[in-house]
Amino acid sequence: MDEPAPLLATDDAPIPEGAEAAWFAGADGAKLRAALIPAKGAPRGSVVLSGGRTEPIEKYFEVIGELTARGFAVLAHDWRGQGLSQRLLRDPVRGHAKHHDDFVADFAAMLGAYEARLPKPWLAVGHSMGGCLTALVLAGGERRFSAAALSAPMFQIWARPVNPTLGKLISSFMKGVGGAGVMTGPIGPPSSFEENYLTHDPRRYGRNVSQVLAHPEIALGPPTWGWLDFAFKAIAELHNGSGVPRVTIPVTVVAAGDDQLVDNRGTRLVTGRFPQGRYVEVPGAFHEILQETDDVRAVFWEEFDALAAAVAQ
Repeated sequence: MDEPAPLLATDDAPIPEGAEAAWFAGADGAKLRAALIPAKGAPRGSVVLSGGRTEPIEKYFEVIGELTARGFAVLAHDWRGQGLSQRLLRDPVRGHAKHHDDFVADFAAMLGAYEARLPKPWLAVGHSMGGCLTALVLAGGERRFSAAALSAPMFQIWARPVNPTLGKLISSFMKGVGGAGVMTGPIGPPSSFEENYLTHDPRRYGRNVSQVLAHPEIALGPPTWGWLDFAFKAIAELHNGSGVPRVTIPVTVVAAGDDQLVDNRGTRLVTGRFPQGRYVEVPGAFHEILQETDDVRAVFWEEFDALAAAVAQ
């Protein structure tokens, strides 16, 4: 963790004040990136911030600023296979993954590397894939967190145009015949704002597209069949494993009412397995709640602030 790592700025997304990025070693030696940003004023605690599939640390600079202004130090990171962390295939644009245990082990390695620099209490914030993996970390026995707030977590995915059962079979078959690294769709230019199903906010959408255009090294293409197999198996563990009911901390889930990536029926089911699970759905919201319009984001921040008031003085 001694080697500094870069953070990438654009005019619309400057690097947060005091941010320091570094490389750390994942569980199998993978070279992964994390950034620590200090709280503004006396720290109330720390937030470990985990983005979704394709999302680098830079996409969350605005969110990081909102958290540090609330008095929290923030540890943000790039999952393996995306951002500036080590990619998993020779073609770095392919959005690949192998097994959720790798990601959980990376998360543990990161906490071990940064624990001494993270004021207690700890809160976890995760979006989409990051929400799913954060839930798996908690279900696996991680007990250092005091609460978690998850944005549109990947607790069940739409597998259009096929149903989820057939999607599981196809992804498992493709992985079995050696097609794990084959992408599920072609690489193309970013969709126009009018065609997107991630956010209703044109300014934030444009900012995120501009980041990738300015820094193509953080770009990621469609998922591979291996990634899809990873996702189905991670989700199955949350639905069927014994770990979720043993998570004793408050877990608030804020779901998007018009989510076209995550199926909220599964989100409700998994949230209900947490002993202190709370499910809140924002009507009409698209998937990326923290990149949405101010009124949608306000619902998430209201829920986060309630958690923070309960666990962080």
